[in-house]
Amino acid sequence: MADLAGVKEFPGNIVVLGFGSIGSGLMPLLFDRFVEPRVRVVTSDDRNLAIAQEYDVEHHVEAITESNYAGILERHVSPGDFLVNLTVDVDSLDVMKWCAAAGVLYIDTVIEPWAGYYTDERLPAYERSNSFLRQRVLDHRASAGAGPTAIVAHGANPGLVNHFVKDALLQVAAESGIDTNPRRRADWIALARTLGIKVVHVAERDTQRSAAPKERGEFVNTWSVDGFISEGCQPSELGWGTHEKVMPADGNRNPHGSDAAIYLDQPGVMTRVRSWTPDEGPMHGWIITHNESISIADYFSGPVEGELYRPTVHYAYHPCDAAVNSIHELAGRNFVPQERHRIIVDEVLDGVDELGVLLMGNDRGSLWYGSNLSIAEAREAAPHNNATSLQVVAPVLAGMFWAIDNPEVGIVEADELPHAVIIDVCRPYLGRMVSAWTDWTPLEGRGVLFAEDVDSSDPWQFGNFRVS
Repeated sequence: MADLAGVKEFPGNIVVLGFGSIGSGLMPLLFDRFVEPRVRVVTSDDRNLAIAQEYDVEHHVEAITESNYAGILERHVSPGDFLVNLTVDVDSLDVMKWCAAAGVLYIDTVIEPWAGYYTDERLPAYERSNSFLRQRVLDHRASAGAGPTAIVAHGANPGLVNHFVKDALLQVAAESGIDTNPRRRADWIALARTLGIKVVHVAERDTQRSAAPKERGEFVNTWSVDGFISEGCQPSELGWGTHEKVMPADGNRNPHGSDAAIYLDQPGVMTRVRSWTPDEGPMHGWIITHNESISIADYFSGPVEGELYRPTVHYAYHPCDAAVNSIHELAGRNFVPQERHRIIVDEVLDGVDELGVLLMGNDRGSLWYGSNLSIAEAREAAPHNNATSLQVVAPVLAGMFWAIDNPEVGIVEADELPHAVIIDVCRPYLGRMVSAWTDWTPLEGRGVLFAEDVDSSDPWQFGNFRVS
């Protein structure tokens, strides 16, 4: 384990819903950073049972559904406990409401609906989007007010990357000779506008690999296969910047709530963009819908000197090579999931997960800032993790710490938390923290072999990034 300073006492039970790669990866952090934690696991199957037994935690196999969730929670969760929701196909808002009424702290890594929601063909595309799911939570918050703290969508991304954006902005400001100390949302908006930030990519390249190649009819990934398939089949979404000139032909504005994001009439696993990371260099990534694409764009929306400012924000994800092949097969099957799922953790041979934010538009160039975590570093920092899972569970831990210290603030999004506090807790688990400037733009090398329709007057137009 990492040599860490700072542990937390918590008198209640820590109840973990779901015990896949993230739930089991969280165990070593809980037992390293909490004083004699009382941990209970409630999950739908006995995967990773050996890990629960290793830490001598209660392990209950009970599949949670819309009809039984309240009864299951009543049996396993008590007032003063902390519920860590790491499930798929369990409605986050329903569980959140139950926790608020019961006096229970709450955190999750994604806003989930009940099983079958994402593929319900009776629902219009917007209602299957993350914008819609997020707006449900925000509408409830507006009427619920204060209460037990509930941190929503706080894993790696969404979550950690939201805090990376603020840290990266401060670095761009410092290297631009700007002395700043933003304290309020309006200060952050003004800073981003002053620095000329037009586009923010959550630019991630995962190079972890297993000795066993992907087989036909198998989806291989470094984190939840069910989660990846679900979000990959949702409409592709992105925060829509005020500098954009042309709405995509398949783009749609949201009919309700925030106007910060748009969605496309195609799934994320069919939507590719050009992006860049320090190790990989130029790459093609997928715009998989994620909460942070919407919440970051929304947070950084506001008037500056009488004009509305907002950057374009979206995921640009190049998963591990086995997952890329799995995506292609999934799309070829018309989005019918493969029969077999495999998450590679112990069998990872080598590789790195580069997870960061790429801020574009500043006169100095673009800054990528984030975590470069190898499988070797992940294993040294915490067992039962690969590089990807550790980048998720560290901000879960950090969010728990903050909620325990601030237990009665109601529902909170990642962008509203103190970024420096969260990053400090996460830092021992993130490998090398990298800041890398680049002069790359999506116009690099374009129109050489074939004529291309690009906007050379502004490289930061979305049409210049889009591949398909």
